[in-house]
Amino acid sequence: MAQAPRLTESASAVFAVLAEAGSATRPQLASLAGLSKPTVSSAVAELEGARLAAHSGTASGATGRSAAVYGLGPAAGVVLAVDLGPAVTRVRGCALDGTLLAEATGTRPEAPDVVREALAALPDGAPLRTVVVAVGDVTARGKEGFGVRPATAKAGPVFDAMAVALPPGVPVHLENNVNCAALAELHEGAARGRHTFGYLRIGVGIGLGIVVGGQVLRGANGAAGELARLPYPWDEGREPRHEAIEEHIGSRSLLRRAAVAWRAEDGPCPRTAEQLFALAGEGRETARAVLARHAADVGRLAAAVTAVLDPGLIVLGGSTAADPQILPGVRAELARLSWPTEVVSSTVGDLGTVVGATRLAVARGVQTVTEAARAKD
Repeated sequence: MAQAPRLTESASAVFAVLAEAGSATRPQLASLAGLSKPTVSSAVAELEGARLAAHSGTASGATGRSAAVYGLGPAAGVVLAVDLGPAVTRVRGCALDGTLLAEATGTRPEAPDVVREALAALPDGAPLRTVVVAVGDVTARGKEGFGVRPATAKAGPVFDAMAVALPPGVPVHLENNVNCAALAELHEGAARGRHTFGYLRIGVGIGLGIVVGGQVLRGANGAAGELARLPYPWDEGREPRHEAIEEHIGSRSLLRRAAVAWRAEDGPCPRTAEQLFALAGEGRETARAVLARHAADVGRLAAAVTAVLDPGLIVLGGSTAADPQILPGVRAELARLSWPTEVVSSTVGDLGTVVGATRLAVARGVQTVTEAARAKD
């Protein structure tokens, strides 16, 4: 991996605001960075010399005078975001200003090939600054780099298989997939403008992304929001089982309940959650009844979240919670069991995890360049 050049503090500050803005004139950079124009001029010259910034055009001001516009230079580098989903692997490569440069998708077993495809599509010679990998697992374990792995067997093997496709020496950061999706909802989705909320994902598995004060809450063990660990069932004569709540409310159980309830006159029994939702949308009575029960279960889980966090807003995501058909039932059950809490459906959908992972990767990539500041002006 190409090492970022050591920069002065002012050059680091200007680089950070230029990455955020995408392009800017020197006066704009001075305003955004809170620095004097002479200091910015010196910083821009330093960045141009290191090929971290480049002249990208001119802009006319209100007085009719033109000003040079700057963008990131070829040495700024790129980042990679990998979503190791339960069924699908999604990979995005971006410049440090967030510009999408490469995208690839495949099945979970194809993860190494999907990563190689995205890497091959990135600009030749652009240094890869960092990789963020989103996994459906607890991630606080070990040190940064290839020594870090998912904490359990849920994601460990597929992560190991994927990691061999990454260039050696590039910093690799792990993040929980639900946390990534919560960040996507915060910045680009249903929670924009809200600094505190819960992102409740229900699909094959279950999970909660907790955002407080605009930051994801990860917990002492990196396990905040691991709803699968809630004790369930919790009743006289019944012992809680490991991750039994996930087994009860996940999509596999939803389909099993549909199979039990299905009647011969209902036609072919749905084999996927998508088919079940489609039949409910057509007004099929049995499908609607199964989804009503599912909505109540999700509402009860939301009530547990609300009792602990009082987030004010819950965003529903995942293959069996984001569909608007269950939204009224979730709202009704939550209102019955808890205090008023807004509940909305996700607006980023299946791409939420890779979108959030990309945002994290860009922030990490900028950090690898700016943290090399060696002196104050």
